[in-house]
Amino acid sequence: MNVQKTTINAIRILSAEAIEKAKSGHPGLPMGCAPIGYTLFQNFLKFNVDNLAWDNRDRFVLSAGHGSMLNYALFHLYGFGISQDDLKNFRQLGSKTPGHPEYRQTAGVETTTGPLGQGIANAVGMALAEAHLAATYNKPGFPVVDHYTYAICGDGCLEEGIAYEACSFAGINKLGKLILLYDDNDITIEGNTDVTFKEDMAKRFEAQNWQVLDVDLVASPDDVDALSAAIEKAKACTDKPSIIVCHTHIGFGSPLEGSEKCHGAPLGADNLQKSKENLGWAYPPFECPDEVFAHCKKAADAGKAACTAWEKTFAEYEKAYPDLAAAYKKQMAGEKPDFEAMEEELYSFDKPMATRQTSSKILNLLAAKIPGLMGGSADLGPSNLSQMKDTDEIKYGEFSADNYAGRNMHYGIREHAMAAIANGMQLHGGIQAYCATFFVFSDYCKPAMRLSALMKLPVTYIMTHDSIGVGEDGPTHQPVEQLIMLRSIPGLKVFRPADGKETAAAWVSAMSGDEPTVLVLSRQGLPQYAGSSKEAIKGGYVLEDCDGTPDVIIMGTGSEIDICIKAKALLADKGVKARVVSMPCFEEFEKQSAAYKESVLPAAIKARVCVEASCPYSWYKYAGDKGEMVCMTSFGASAPAGVLFPHFGFTAENVAAKALKSIENAKN
Repeated sequence: MNVQKTTINAIRILSAEAIEKAKSGHPGLPMGCAPIGYTLFQNFLKFNVDNLAWDNRDRFVLSAGHGSMLNYALFHLYGFGISQDDLKNFRQLGSKTPGHPEYRQTAGVETTTGPLGQGIANAVGMALAEAHLAATYNKPGFPVVDHYTYAICGDGCLEEGIAYEACSFAGINKLGKLILLYDDNDITIEGNTDVTFKEDMAKRFEAQNWQVLDVDLVASPDDVDALSAAIEKAKACTDKPSIIVCHTHIGFGSPLEGSEKCHGAPLGADNLQKSKENLGWAYPPFECPDEVFAHCKKAADAGKAACTAWEKTFAEYEKAYPDLAAAYKKQMAGEKPDFEAMEEELYSFDKPMATRQTSSKILNLLAAKIPGLMGGSADLGPSNLSQMKDTDEIKYGEFSADNYAGRNMHYGIREHAMAAIANGMQLHGGIQAYCATFFVFSDYCKPAMRLSALMKLPVTYIMTHDSIGVGEDGPTHQPVEQLIMLRSIPGLKVFRPADGKETAAAWVSAMSGDEPTVLVLSRQGLPQYAGSSKEAIKGGYVLEDCDGTPDVIIMGTGSEIDICIKAKALLADKGVKARVVSMPCFEEFEKQSAAYKESVLPAAIKARVCVEASCPYSWYKYAGDKGEMVCMTSFGASAPAGVLFPHFGFTAENVAAKALKSIENAKN
């Protein structure tokens, strides 16, 4: 038996069988990419099946996540804990083998993929993290951070704009330990790629400063030697990322080989049987010969040995560089400072400031305490105020091909890739990632932000210029619907703080949990409120109250809190008692106890006004059936902010009038 060929065919048949049993899935990619996956796992990928979270493992990303059965078949054969029963439960509720690779659900899956192109950008982030940590911690003779990031993508991934953004970024930063294996089969769901995608990939990637290699698996199917030689060349190139263009046939070995019909549907029982005959496969369903498992175990054993050798090296590193080794361990563990001990610094503000300015102050306080804090902006750093500033004690530096130790990132105008790269950095470990842009461009970041939430990655998104307060730049740059968009994403915390203390609370929340956080920050200066406090971390609290039971509750976020407080004063002149509630984060408020929420928003008080320079849909739950809204129901306009707020009804007088109307509503 040719065990190499049999193992490659095992990957194909196991994939096709699982998809056939599930009656759904994508057999084309696993069958076409089987030799690529085999070569990588057998000859190159560094992993330890006894410790899949080993720091110095190679990262493997299946960017073309619809081909998830390639992952699961490899995991089954190489001992990652995927059993025969798991393969039989492909795409079933609660299984370890979901339809697309899901981070946290399947051990060994490095990132959730499926939205095409995202995985490539995640891989760039992982390679970036490796480069940064290596530059920070490695010493001569002690390569404690030394691994590669491999990704498999298809034509669909490279058609997506995010892939161009991410690969351009990887090239300019010379991420030489990133290796992309491109499944070039010229097929997408609608047929041959000639109708949509004909550019010369070699020239495209060469222009982006990548090494381009080529392997023809059409003329020479299952050519492991050629694949191995290409990967060796890729590993030898240290000043450029590498792409290996692998010419393949989708659905190799099946009667549907080369056809889009095997892209996203089971082969069918007859075609599965014919595939087995074509490939000389005579084993019962979901079974493989013992020789295949023994063959794969050799690679797994080599990975264990590599891990043991690394542990020995690290033990020697600890003796030679005890302080550095201790710092490495803390950083990889994601240790955070004692925020309570920092309260005097964090919550101290004595003059009006835009919340983007207060965010900058907090960011720099935290950066000095969190060595893994690393990030930057999509070419808007001077506006987002998202840079960590050098001090006499700490030089943060600028991350670049010339300085991988730098912690300040320059992403360029690549918002989508920026967010996905930040996800990859966070996934790698050792990095507390943040990124920044204007709030309106959260539209460009949203697919990656959604995946941050899905994977429970505590990436921090700094989003400044939060409303019509942007002013003269006009409606293209004035976010209106973005708050409700982001608030609708499960597991994403959206903070819109009103002043410095609320901004500090938002940052502490972002650094404390296992969820992503969006900081929605003002361009314009805002007051510091005597009644604001770290209670903002609860998402909602009483900022200003009245004597006795309020007649009306006025609630809002961000810059509109000032209007709410002024409306309260106007109402007091009329003998009307108002409570002002700041609601910087709906998601955190909803986590509080029923008793706490009742103490802030008593159900008996039906008269309510919700004030926010955004669309109103987030607020109906809190307004109730007697409440009133002062929100945006249109796009903004180009004019100074001081003109726009009254133009759209954001005045204390209007809010007070709405409060009186709500009180009348509550009487009926």
